Amino acid sequence: MVRRPIPAALAVLLGLLVTACSAAGAQETERFGGTGPFTLVIGRPATAYLQSLLDRWNQTHPGERATLLELPEAADEQRAQMVANLQARSDRYDVLGLDVIWTAEFADAGWILPLERAMFPLDRFLPPVVDTAVYRGKLWAVPYTSNAGLLFYRKDLLAKEGLKPPRTWGELRDQARALHEKYGIGGYAGQFLAYEGLTVNFAEAVQSAGGQILSPDGTKVTMDVAKAKAGLDFLVGGFREGWIPPESLSFKEDEAQLAFEEGRLAFARNWPHTYGPATTSAVAGKFGVTRLPGANGPGTGSLGGYNLAVSAFSKRQKSATEFIRYFTSLENQRRVLADGSFPPVWAELYDDPGLIKRFPYLPVLKQSILSARPRPASANYDQVSLAIASAVSNALTPPFTEHDSEDVVSSMKGQLEEIIRAQ
Repeated sequence: MVRRPIPAALAVLLGLLVTACSAAGAQETERFGGTGPFTLVIGRPATAYLQSLLDRWNQTHPGERATLLELPEAADEQRAQMVANLQARSDRYDVLGLDVIWTAEFADAGWILPLERAMFPLDRFLPPVVDTAVYRGKLWAVPYTSNAGLLFYRKDLLAKEGLKPPRTWGELRDQARALHEKYGIGGYAGQFLAYEGLTVNFAEAVQSAGGQILSPDGTKVTMDVAKAKAGLDFLVGGFREGWIPPESLSFKEDEAQLAFEEGRLAFARNWPHTYGPATTSAVAGKFGVTRLPGANGPGTGSLGGYNLAVSAFSKRQKSATEFIRYFTSLENQRRVLADGSFPPVWAELYDDPGLIKRFPYLPVLKQSILSARPRPASANYDQVSLAIASAVSNALTPPFTEHDSEDVVSSMKGQLEEIIRAQ
């Protein structure tokens, strides 16, 4: 067979194609296989204990050192800073510590990368926690910590009055009112400032009345007005009757935690990480933890926590992925609980006798997480949360005669339907 020479023009064209493909391949390798120093960005209070874990990684990975970048405490502010970075397609952030409610939004916007399920021992994690990292059938992040709201209570005061921890709203109301009147302290508080925390508290009230706000996939408003009204009435009643102190309208997590630790509250709704600090506070040895109460029995909390994702604009994506594998390992998950008082995602740690001895609330927390509901996987979750928090805040603010719970809930439902239609 006689080989004919390639025409000069065609040779030039082929050369350009080979060069372009090589450049594209190199770019692909750099973007999806890049290694080197990287940044972990995550919000307080999840950062307090992390440096020791980072130091362990850095000691064995000197060429891939991890640097911690701390964001504010409030989830709204964390999201705002991350979104600004990602919209600018900046490569400053590599590993993103995402609130579990952001998975859908960040994946839908193309800001994070899908991950290989086989790289992570997801079958050993608590199932509801894994669900928070999945969107449209793909794994977009890896669960790092979990969370579910708990009721902190003054067991010393309940013992004096011959009372058991409340299981229903009625019991909580009666006990909170009685302790408020007898001991001159606030009866109950949660997170009632108009921000994401108020959305969570309202969602828990609705769920604990047997309702929900959106469908699990976030595509439909499924709010039952009567059940949502029952949840809102529970909170409004507390402020109207005085067993929820007015000052708690300004409470986020830290303010509610401080008020309880200083002995100014009989009951407080908060996340599990506040347990550790309370053991060295003015109420050390005087408090207990139980599940949130509901309308007719134990309530249903909102599933919280952090997932770790890889920024789509990172140039160190291979290092970032390997770091996530390290950071979510069983050994480090034990430290997450032992050093940070944050709920781990590995199921077996909740049955560890040594950990239960140190953290007696673990069995209760496991039940709370398994029964908790994730917040809706809506790509417009920030707008959903803003609409809820604004409406509920208005309802909790006196004078209460101007706010009818049914009207508030009906109006809120209409706003949410508009937001969902715009997705």
